Amino acid sequence: MDWALWVETIVALLIAIAIVAAIVIGVRFVAGRARGRSAWIGDLERRIRVPGMILAFLIAVWITCAVTAPATLSWWPVLQRVLLIAVVLVGAWLLSTAVTFGMERLMQYDSRRDSTSPEARRRQTQLTILNRLVVVLISIIAIGAVLFSFPEVRAVGTSILASAGVVSIIAGLAAQSTLGNLIAGVQIAFTDAIRVGDVVVIEGEWGHVGEINLSYVVVYIWDERRLILPCTYFTSKPVESWTRRSDKILGTVFMDLDWRVPVDAVREKFMEIIEASDAWDRRSANVLVTGSEGGHVTLRFKISAANSDDQWELRCLVREKIMTWLQQEHPEALPVTRVTLEERPDR
Repeated sequence: MDWALWVETIVALLIAIAIVAAIVIGVRFVAGRARGRSAWIGDLERRIRVPGMILAFLIAVWITCAVTAPATLSWWPVLQRVLLIAVVLVGAWLLSTAVTFGMERLMQYDSRRDSTSPEARRRQTQLTILNRLVVVLISIIAIGAVLFSFPEVRAVGTSILASAGVVSIIAGLAAQSTLGNLIAGVQIAFTDAIRVGDVVVIEGEWGHVGEINLSYVVVYIWDERRLILPCTYFTSKPVESWTRRSDKILGTVFMDLDWRVPVDAVREKFMEIIEASDAWDRRSANVLVTGSEGGHVTLRFKISAANSDDQWELRCLVREKIMTWLQQEHPEALPVTRVTLEERPDR
């Protein structure tokens, strides 16, 4: 063993590590100085710090070993392949982190301009799905590059490509459900069928779309349960959306009352109740008699609201206030059951 060559290798490694450390310190210093003017620079530096440092040190070690004593040894090809795999995987990690940061910054910028309109929710959904697609694509490319660095795998890959027709049929049959969900996830994002934040009624449950992933959608139910559905559900079954083009919505309250109910007084009280509430958006409101069967009359109270939450609260408020007012002021209007007893003639 030539100790002089190994001493040169160690010295070269120390110099390379020192250079990388100096670069890292310099980058952190510049990012710290720029953080006061642009907060995003500090955030980006914080996110890419670990993968960036690891990648820089791996490249420094690889270059140093390639030009010093280890390159002349019999086990160098094995070490070189290990370094190649590590560089590819850490590089994919760094690239995915940078892409995710860029997408999040774009979504934050868009949400500052508009975060509640249907168009804003559509853009947020598309950017989220696009970010996940890019990350998955980077991961697949990185894993493929690692596998094809082995000659044996490359030979198998060539054979597979030669029989791609048979393999694609087998893979398609084996992964039909998974691929269907992936395609449905992309379709949901870019056809604007549903968006993150949409209020929906699915399987009889009311909630809002909380997450849209590549293979499944999570609906946040009002009572804090979570309904997880495959993406194919939304491309094959009808979904009731309350916020497709606008959050504005109409609500109704039905009451079965006695024939003696003073409709004009009820209408006046109804307007007094909703005008005192901030939940009413003043677009529409009326009281109509929509039925008169079965010994009672049906009154329909129609109310408009800016969103489904306000509409629900307003409906509950109207129901409670009208019921209490009728009990106190017009008990004769409460529904009753009438029975007429006729005297039977003596036989």
